[in-house]
Amino acid sequence: MGFIKSTIKSVVLILLVIRTVGVYSKDLNETERALRAAFVQKLLNKQRYLDGRIKLVGGPNRFEGNVYIYHAGRWGAVCDDSWDDAAAHIVCQTFNKTGVATHGSQYGEAAAKFWMDDVVCQGDETSLSHCIFTGWGSSDCESDEAAGVRCMNKTEVPNNYVKKKRESKKLQEVLDLSSTSLRLAGGNNNNEGRVEIYHYGTWGSICPDGWTLYEASAVCRHLALGYAEQAAQTNYFGNSKIVLSGVNCEGNETNLFQCNHEEYGEVTCPGEVGHVAAVVCTHYLADLVLDTTAIERSAHLHDVMMFQLQCAMEEFCLTKSAYEIQKTNPDWQFETRRLLRFTASSLNAGNAEFRPYLPKHLWQWHLCHMHYHSMEVFATFDIMDASGKRVAEGHKASFCLEDNSCLPGVEKKYSCKNYGDQGISVNCSDIYYYNIDCQWVDVTDLQPGDYKFKVAVNPHARVPEQQYHNNAASCQLRLAETYAVIYGCQLERP
Repeated sequence: MGFIKSTIKSVVLILLVIRTVGVYSKDLNETERALRAAFVQKLLNKQRYLDGRIKLVGGPNRFEGNVYIYHAGRWGAVCDDSWDDAAAHIVCQTFNKTGVATHGSQYGEAAAKFWMDDVVCQGDETSLSHCIFTGWGSSDCESDEAAGVRCMNKTEVPNNYVKKKRESKKLQEVLDLSSTSLRLAGGNNNNEGRVEIYHYGTWGSICPDGWTLYEASAVCRHLALGYAEQAAQTNYFGNSKIVLSGVNCEGNETNLFQCNHEEYGEVTCPGEVGHVAAVVCTHYLADLVLDTTAIERSAHLHDVMMFQLQCAMEEFCLTKSAYEIQKTNPDWQFETRRLLRFTASSLNAGNAEFRPYLPKHLWQWHLCHMHYHSMEVFATFDIMDASGKRVAEGHKASFCLEDNSCLPGVEKKYSCKNYGDQGISVNCSDIYYYNIDCQWVDVTDLQPGDYKFKVAVNPHARVPEQQYHNNAASCQLRLAETYAVIYGCQLERP
């Protein structure tokens, strides 16, 4: 609702300006009307220019503080969920500096609403607003969860702020497995608790830094407890001495000892003091499977004029060059973008429903498309060159998670009509057809050639699943002057 109110305020302000300067006054001649219209257009351009601007608040200087971003006519804070150095780099490059991330409202509690949450940046974005996040104003964060940065010249970065790359080895290569065990402790039942490892007569906890559903999945399989419903970094289940850090799993391991780690025994562990890695296991979860055939059969190129893409531009569904054209070319509406369109179909092959991770009251309303986004990033689309560098990208918000098609004998449950509940039932598919807005990658700036194309659903594992190695399709893309072919798709992890 905050987003809607801010948008309405901005529109009302513009209408007041139009009324004040008298653009539509009958007493004006054409020259005067044109001059005043140009003045209003200048104000609109300024508003668009300010959107996405960054400022740092509460720090000892202008290069350090909590991050605030300007959107829809007001400043708002950024939540520290998923906040890392890649995001900090995007902020600090505004000042031509590098930087590191801070968490937990280090520079004071947030005094404004949160505009952004769950920000995930690759590190090459030109603006924080180009990173993936849950949607403007869609946040469940408290005032003590503000994200911050410390920006500095590269030569000024102190050693304790540099993340040193440690050697990573599989646990089974360094532990005597005959005397090593794993357990959950401190839970209310056998399916939850902090994760503890037993070695040489001592039980110890795992550092929670970087602890995700991939690592938690390995723990639940290891203990024959099914699948990971939650991967927690907490002291809720108590704590014990941390003896293992830097655990990193692919998510398909049958036990935790097949995962990599950085340190065992005496370890360093950043983050909240007393917090350890914990899990909640379950035997019932959804499991999305991408339909690779639908992607290959539906792929094609489509040239579209930009005046037809204004709603899509509001949701950042075009490449950066489109927004530069919008800022600098007064006739930008008549420019053309080339879109690689395709259909993405996801079958829920699990034994539980796939539901959005945000409660319904936090779904984001998008005025232009007139629909709610239950997950701001349900899918990502990437094109990489031969070196693996990402050269084009897209994303799809879940403006409607519903049962489009179900297997015989299965009744559809979820429909998005009239602000209905969203989800994907067991043995039903959610289908985003190629003719839907933003179901594309903008390839206008790409040269003809051979590329790698990747589609991923639930790409950041925000919703727990039975497995994740069927959530992405990695394909070959042949891009020609007049056509495109996607082929050879294989399922893998996002």
